[in-house]
Amino acid sequence: MYVGAALAVGLFDRLAPSAVAELRLIGAALVLLAWRRPGRAAWRGVRLARAGLFGLATALMNVAYYEAIARLPLGTAVAIEFTGPVLVAALASRRFRDLGAAGLAAVGVLLIADVRWSGSPAGVLWALGAAAMWAAYILLGKRVARAGSGIDDLATGFTVAAVVLLPLLGVGGAGAATAFGVTNLAPLADPGVITLSVGLGVLSSVVPYVLDQVVLRRVGQARFAVLLALLPATATLVGLVLLGQLPGGAEAVGIVLVIAAVAVRSRDGDEPAPDPAADTVRTDRRGPG
Repeated sequence: MYVGAALAVGLFDRLAPSAVAELRLIGAALVLLAWRRPGRAAWRGVRLARAGLFGLATALMNVAYYEAIARLPLGTAVAIEFTGPVLVAALASRRFRDLGAAGLAAVGVLLIADVRWSGSPAGVLWALGAAAMWAAYILLGKRVARAGSGIDDLATGFTVAAVVLLPLLGVGGAGAATAFGVTNLAPLADPGVITLSVGLGVLSSVVPYVLDQVVLRRVGQARFAVLLALLPATATLVGLVLLGQLPGGAEAVGIVLVIAAVAVRSRDGDEPAPDPAADTVRTDRRGPG
C-alpha cells in the first residue's frame, strides 16, 4: 500500500493529488470488474446503496490521504490518519486499557501536529479528514463483508465512487493550467501515467482492500484495528527508503505513540458472528476422523 503511495507522490507534479486518487480508483474499479464480474443483484437496491456508500467513503479517504501526503511526510500523514482506526477500536470497548490507547494516540497526534501545524496546517487537516473517512471505511466495510459478497460489492462500490468523483480529474495540479487558465488534461493522454494509475489501483486498492474484506469477515472491527498496528511504522520506513523523508525527534515520538496506542488496545470484546460457510469449509478440510 505505501509503496503505491510513494509512487503516487511522483505523479503530483503532473496532476493534482485528488486527480491521482481518482485515477487510482478508476484503475482499481476496472481491475475488480474484470476479475469479479458482479451479477445483476449486485447493482440493485439496498445492496448497491450499501456498496456505494462504502465505495465513496473509501474514495474520499484516498483523496484526503493523497492531499495529505502531498503536504506531509508519508509516515507523519499515516500516523495522523491512524486516529480513525484507534477511535473505532476504543469506542468498541469501555475498558480502561482501550481509553488509555485512545489517549496515547491523541498525545501522539498532538506532538505531530505541533511540529507540522506551522508549516502545513492544510496537510494536518487533510490527514484528519482521512482519519474520519478511515473510521467510516472500517464501519461500512464490516457491513459489506458481513453481507457475504464483500469483494463483488467492492467492485460495484468502487465503480459508483469513480463515476461520482469523475470531476476530480479536472482539478489542476502543479503546472496544470494552460496559458488561458484552463486545466491541462494532457497528462491523462500519457500511456505512462495511465499505466502507473492502474498499477496504483492494484497495489494500493485491489490487493489491500480485498485482503481487508477477507479479514473483516472473520474478525471484529476493534481486532481489525489492532491488526493494523504496524502500518505507521511501515509508512515511515517506506517514506525514508523511497522518498528520503526522515521524521524529526518530536515527530518520531508521536508516530511511536500512535503505534503503541494500537498495540495496547485490547484484543477482545467484539467477536464476529459465526460464518456457517467458513465453518463448513473448515470441517471439510479436517477429513475423515
